[in-house]
Amino acid sequence: MKNKIRKPHIVFYFSDTGGGHRSAAEAIIEAVHRRFGKSVTTEMVDFFKEYAPAPFNRASEMYPYMVKIPQLWNASFKATDGRAQARMITAGLWPLVRHGARELVMDHPADLIVTVHPLANTFALRALGNNRPPFINVVTDMVTTHALWFDKRADITLVPTNSARQRALKYGMPPEKVRVVGLPVADRYCKPIGNKKTLRKKLGLPVDKPLVLFVGGGDGMGPLGKAAQAVDESGLNVGLVIVTGRNQRLKEKLESQQWENPIKVFGFTRDMPNLMRAADFIITKAGPGTVAEALNAQLPIIMYSKLPGQEDGNVSFVEEEGAGVWAPKPQDVVKTLTRWISHPEEKKRVIENCRRAGRPEAARTITEIIGKKLGLK
Repeated sequence: MKNKIRKPHIVFYFSDTGGGHRSAAEAIIEAVHRRFGKSVTTEMVDFFKEYAPAPFNRASEMYPYMVKIPQLWNASFKATDGRAQARMITAGLWPLVRHGARELVMDHPADLIVTVHPLANTFALRALGNNRPPFINVVTDMVTTHALWFDKRADITLVPTNSARQRALKYGMPPEKVRVVGLPVADRYCKPIGNKKTLRKKLGLPVDKPLVLFVGGGDGMGPLGKAAQAVDESGLNVGLVIVTGRNQRLKEKLESQQWENPIKVFGFTRDMPNLMRAADFIITKAGPGTVAEALNAQLPIIMYSKLPGQEDGNVSFVEEEGAGVWAPKPQDVVKTLTRWISHPEEKKRVIENCRRAGRPEAARTITEIIGKKLGLK
């Protein structure tokens, strides 16, 4: 009987503190299996939930409440962002987390490790020691990347933008270990746009007027309802699609209201790629995942909300690329939307800028890097 050949095993460290980390890991795993089929195995581990000591093991539950106080979040982000601060944090926390970190690497043996969360890097690398598998750090913050993302012991750190690379170098990363690849998103966001009218008919959406997509992230954060109401009351003849994510209370509230324009409200949905391709504009919180998905869908972006600190750079990036605008007040949202609808040539220019700024190949590029590290063909 022939010995069964063992397949290379890739372990992804993530946490559900915000939806972007899980989405990035899933996008890479999707690309890995599309490229290498069943010749590799993959696994995702929520290191906070499964291995962090209390109360850190409840980080995913606490996250939506922590970000509801943006001033406090911003202050803590800035106070801890720096090489010296990052070292103090990791050194101070190591006695608390070392048992869990060592259990993590023992329980999930890997031929290659991919991290998509800043707090996984230093602790995992320290627990692994010198005799470890290849270690790839995929940064999932677009521009304003915290110092905790960067540990020079990682074999390679993959960042979404040139601005993120400059921050990595500022924090002491060797230039040859930092590569710009874009932010990995699921392949469904990277498909050709296709015929919007056909897609709208399939989704039961208006086909004869501009369609505006409102998104508040996985937890429906930010003044999502106020922005939608302002557009509806503006006199614009548009269709509205609102995605509230896991915010069921907001979904029920919006569905019970009277609206001037046709409206469809979704909770958490897997149909977001089709909704983006069907829409003409997106009004959203400035989360990195949604921004990257919108760019790949060539969808002009209006950002009405951001998480201070880590999402500040996302706003600057989108505006500098000419792919969208920052509109924190409902009247600013309406003003921008009115201008784009009234001036098709400007809208066309923004769409082209989105196409240029998007990186639909990001997950595939990361997959090729993984393949080379494992010696796959």
